[in-house]
Amino acid sequence: MNKQQMTFSGAVQRLPRTLVALAVTAVAAGCSVTPKAITADEVRERVKSDTARMYVDQAPIAAPITMEEAVARALKYNLDYRLKKMESALAQGLTDYASYDMLPQMVASAGYTRRSNDSGGVSVGILDGELSDRPTTSDERSRSLRGIEFSWNVLDFGVSYYRARQQGDQFLIAEERRRKVVQNLLQDVRAAYWRALGAQRLNAQADDVLQRASLALNRSREAETQKIIPPGLALAYQRALLDATTLLNQRRQDLDFAKRELAALINVPPGVDFKVAEANETALPAAPRDVAKLEEMALLQRPELREEDFRKRITADEARKQILGMLPGITFNYGRRHDSNVFTYNNSWSEGGVSLAWNLMRLVALPALKDAQKYQEATDEARRMALSMAILTQTRVSAERYRMALEDFKLADQASQVDTRLAAFTKASVTAKLESELEAIRTQARAVLGAYQRANAYANAHIAFGRLYNTLGFDPIADDFEGNDLAQLTERVKGHLQATEKDAFSLSSNLFGRAAAVNVNLAGIQDPVQQVRMKALVTELLGRHQIATDAKDGVPLKLEFASAESNGVEKASWTLKLTDESGKPQQARFATTIPANARASVYESSLMAALNANLGDIKSWLNVD
Repeated sequence: MNKQQMTFSGAVQRLPRTLVALAVTAVAAGCSVTPKAITADEVRERVKSDTARMYVDQAPIAAPITMEEAVARALKYNLDYRLKKMESALAQGLTDYASYDMLPQMVASAGYTRRSNDSGGVSVGILDGELSDRPTTSDERSRSLRGIEFSWNVLDFGVSYYRARQQGDQFLIAEERRRKVVQNLLQDVRAAYWRALGAQRLNAQADDVLQRASLALNRSREAETQKIIPPGLALAYQRALLDATTLLNQRRQDLDFAKRELAALINVPPGVDFKVAEANETALPAAPRDVAKLEEMALLQRPELREEDFRKRITADEARKQILGMLPGITFNYGRRHDSNVFTYNNSWSEGGVSLAWNLMRLVALPALKDAQKYQEATDEARRMALSMAILTQTRVSAERYRMALEDFKLADQASQVDTRLAAFTKASVTAKLESELEAIRTQARAVLGAYQRANAYANAHIAFGRLYNTLGFDPIADDFEGNDLAQLTERVKGHLQATEKDAFSLSSNLFGRAAAVNVNLAGIQDPVQQVRMKALVTELLGRHQIATDAKDGVPLKLEFASAESNGVEKASWTLKLTDESGKPQQARFATTIPANARASVYESSLMAALNANLGDIKSWLNVD
């Protein structure tokens, strides 16, 4: 063999090694990854795409937004709710997917094989040990294989069954979380709407007062410099005016921020301005009395406790699944196969079998598994108890906050009325003196501040009611609203809110009760004009004690007058009749002596005396604190 032949032979021998080296190098190069930073253009494109998709398919705002429309827009367009809805849909999809794991396996296979030479072999006789040195083969160099096999493992079926049940409970947990988001949306929208409405009502008036207050401050400083008014009086006035304007600005800012919060809740696009529709102030339900029943309702309906119920089931199924995994697995299989090898006598055949497998070492972990299950159950129970205690505390605190918010609103309402009357009185009594004019501006600023505080107190009362409603776990609307358009959903929300105002929703079991209201009926007074005057006096007196008059739905309160003249005087009496909450008739009598043929005012005074004398009884009959 010459040198050239030897070189060629060596190259041929080295060729497989070279190919392997090249293949390894190519694979290594393919597996190396260089980090690639996100470019600014990619970030801008993502921001542009996300911004456009956040507000897609939203109905434009064409009119002032009512409370009902605000809630409807939040339910349809709020991104937090969309996220929870998608999480719920994902959990539902995973539940459906997990149920397919319980089906038997059916595996179809196909393949093709080729080799460079024949797979031959020699054989040795079993009995005589004779070696047959004539190689033979029973396989073609190229052949195809295909088949289909059906198999079913009983153990896998049981594990998949409990896994599917757990995934179903996960879907129910996602639904409870979605419910909680809906409940929170109603509470937040209610709070933001009434605050924004209060700011909108008073902004123009506040602007005017702030402008006048600024001018008044300048005039006061000038008057102080020129000694037109005493320095002490000027400084005291400036301080009072600055205090009023500072508080007014703070209240105004608090309420103005509510409009931005409302815009975020209903997903208003940036740059889109809107107004809040005017709404009449509704009478809120009276503070609840039977807090124990409220606590029971909260424990029954809160989504968080429902979630814990589902977690308890998941824990139980997890224990069953682990125990089931320790049992022996039985597998049934059956298949049909085909081999294109021409040397095979039977190219197609069926095969089946049963197999049993049992990992005995897993039994050693059984005591540890039982301990872990016991600890998990104890942990779940402790967490549920802690959550239940927190909910009970929330319920009592929410009920108390609502009662206090109602009291705060009553005080703010009375203070606002006094400030308004004082401002009107001061304005009417303005003289030519500078001090008089400046005092009128100060009282007017105080009146606007009182109006802001009243609006804020009313909004706080709504917020406290919404918090209490949310604490009890009530759904603000049925779950079948996904197919409603904005107009339909707005009408449904409106119906719900109206039912809430009338106490005709789930709290109609008199847990909240109604604000005390009576229907006043006068008997024994013949003069119709005097009857009207007396009813007005009765309405005013009862109103000061939180008892309203309602000619339609009020509890009948009969005031019956009787008199008998004797020796130039009248022995008069007023009899008060009312049926209490338990349906029991109640009665009280007030007797007095008045001059014969007295003026109408004397009879009116006797009626007021009768009401004041028996006011405690009337409150107890109506169950008014």
